[in-house]
Amino acid sequence: QVHLVESGGGLVQAGDSLRLSCAGSGLTFSRNFMAWFRQAPGKEREFVAGVSWSGSTTDGADSVRGRFAISRDNAKNTVYLQMNNLKPEDTADYYCAASGSVFPPPYNDYRYWGQGTQVTVSP
Repeated sequence: QVHLVESGGGLVQAGDSLRLSCAGSGLTFSRNFMAWFRQAPGKEREFVAGVSWSGSTTDGADSVRGRFAISRDNAKNTVYLQMNNLKPEDTADYYCAASGSVFPPPYNDYRYWGQGTQVTVSP
């Protein structure tokens, strides 16, 4: 019954910006620690950023710090990922995840996952 649906991906040029959205249903959204992950072809899944119920954020890879920002709107059951100054190496499938509790799970073992949205950045 829990569904996470990502949107906002697409094809952009290096230096452009995108804002990804993740709409949640079937769960108490405000009581779930939320996160964004990404996975490029041939690469392992990578933690991008996380956000608590109160809006406190957890940084991910050094390569995206200062360019990406996670946020949430509990009234809309939605989490966002603002991506600025996109680079070709940001090309990946981006996934929204919910921990199933107010706490971030150990080993990034999130309980619920969206189907992903593709981001492609051309040089």
